[in-house]
Amino acid sequence: ASPEETRELESDGTGVGTGTGTVSGSGAALGPSAAPLPPAPAWQPILTAGTVLPAFFIIGLIFIPIGIGIFVTSNNIREYEIDYTGTEPSSPCNKCLNVSWDSTPPCTCTINFTLEHSFESNVFMYYGLSNFYQNHRRYVKSRDDSQLNGDNSSLLNPSKECEPYRTNEDKPIAPCGAIANSMFNDTLELYRIDNDTRTPITLIKKGIAWWTDKNVKFRNPTGDGNNLTALFQGTTKPVNWPKPVYMLDSEPDNNGFINEDFIVWMRTAALPTFRKLYRLIERKDNLQPTLQAGKYSLDIAYNYPVHSFDGRKRMILSTISWMGGKNPFLGIAYITVGSICFFLGVVLLIIHHKYGNRNTSADIPN
Repeated sequence: ASPEETRELESDGTGVGTGTGTVSGSGAALGPSAAPLPPAPAWQPILTAGTVLPAFFIIGLIFIPIGIGIFVTSNNIREYEIDYTGTEPSSPCNKCLNVSWDSTPPCTCTINFTLEHSFESNVFMYYGLSNFYQNHRRYVKSRDDSQLNGDNSSLLNPSKECEPYRTNEDKPIAPCGAIANSMFNDTLELYRIDNDTRTPITLIKKGIAWWTDKNVKFRNPTGDGNNLTALFQGTTKPVNWPKPVYMLDSEPDNNGFINEDFIVWMRTAALPTFRKLYRLIERKDNLQPTLQAGKYSLDIAYNYPVHSFDGRKRMILSTISWMGGKNPFLGIAYITVGSICFFLGVVLLIIHHKYGNRNTSADIPN
């Protein structure tokens, strides 16, 4: 404030005792003579039996039915799993256990199995891997999203994050990086056996990837979309791939970087044991189950080696519900939390009933 304003405040007496640190004409703070500030208003909950006990009972009565519903729904999902790693000597795939990436021709094996119960609705076929750490930091970063999004300059000059899978024989790798290089490439075919007759089950390979991945994140290089060979000219395939990216599929809308098997693999898993969607089996007749109970066979082109890192491979058939796939954990969690709250409510109610009526109004000594 100016000297005139300061003198005016002093003459009015408003510059003293306000507790706001007003400066006098001499420039000294009036902190010692300032009155203390009044306490700020605050709200503090008072926990009494009348508020705590109903809260425990309400949480228990809400969570327990929800948990039971989720748990029952999860248990109603049909699921069948086959481990075809081949580590057991009696396994039909034991002969393929030590297969290499470039085995020619690929090792094949067939596993026969029986479904005890029919699969009524649409069936989802997954492949599962164990002891495969897709969440490793260097592995997760080993990709070039610009290249995968169809950027032509990144196609011929991949990111250094892709090392050591950036170039091969002085040619840029498309797609580059460790994630793409380790893409799962087993081929699974399903047959129904009826009176010694094998009938192939139609497996749908489209619609297995996220819409945003298929239509936004992954794009083929710009140019003539019907001639992927020319678009990828000047690049080479990943080291472990048996064929280049433009030969992943015969259909143009499922080839190259927009191949859905490739897109599904590129979405890395958070845990070392995971499953990824492989194929769809759609229900065609509402009067007939999608997969009837009976005998089936799984034909496997065993291309993907996992024995060197003690991994395991599985094929899973599963239906889904409104809450997704089979996962009993969420239902168990709801039931557990609800039961604990209900139990605590009962215990606290007994304690309150037994000891709450005692005289608590005695004076507290100073």
